[in-house]
Amino acid sequence: MVFTPTPRRMADGFLERGGQVTRVEAFVDAAFAFALTLLVISVERVPTSISQLLEALKGVPAFAASFLQLAMFWVAHARWSRRYGMDDRATTFLSLLLVFLALVYIYPLKLLFGTFFAWITGGWLPSPLESLRGYSDIRTMFMVYGIAFATLSLCIGALYSRALKQAESLGLDRDERAMTAGEVARWWLAVAVAVLSAGCAALLPDDPPYWLAGAPGLVYFLMNLSWLVARRARDRSLARSA
Repeated sequence: MVFTPTPRRMADGFLERGGQVTRVEAFVDAAFAFALTLLVISVERVPTSISQLLEALKGVPAFAASFLQLAMFWVAHARWSRRYGMDDRATTFLSLLLVFLALVYIYPLKLLFGTFFAWITGGWLPSPLESLRGYSDIRTMFMVYGIAFATLSLCIGALYSRALKQAESLGLDRDERAMTAGEVARWWLAVAVAVLSAGCAALLPDDPPYWLAGAPGLVYFLMNLSWLVARRARDRSLARSA
């Protein structure tokens, strides 16, 4: 007789169906760790004086922003894995696609964040780019960041959508299905906000007025509505099941 332990209930209300780490999950963890390592080792040279050290430390904000960006998607995938423990062909493809996009965007993200911090500090923080041709380059920055954020969010949203479709086989209870529906809505909102920001940047003129220049970045404040969108999706799911 084989003893099968009962999955424990986690703090977020889900059963821990992914207690055993799959090879794909281990690969995703290693790939994100490698991506973060690339952020660190991409320093041009080791400082040999205090002035060079202080200059190198000015790159910390761009590194921190890039680190948090990657960490957010890694945590999202790790949480999804623990909740559902899925290991089929579709979820493997989506997980590998997430890794591929993270590795593709690792250097563009660092360049974009470095340029952004140099722009908002008037050049006090160094820009990784040799030259910045006015707002046209800033607009490109917003567009590339929007595409990166949208595609990475799309992978996480698709993973949650896959879990929701397999709710019966996974044995999700009523509350778990509702929370999964909330996560789907939350990540679809992230995709929509990123696409809206990229579109806003593309439509701005080459020399916009000062008050309009930061509009593509301000669009991301709509992410503060994610809790409301997720709650409404949960409530609709609970109403349907009732």
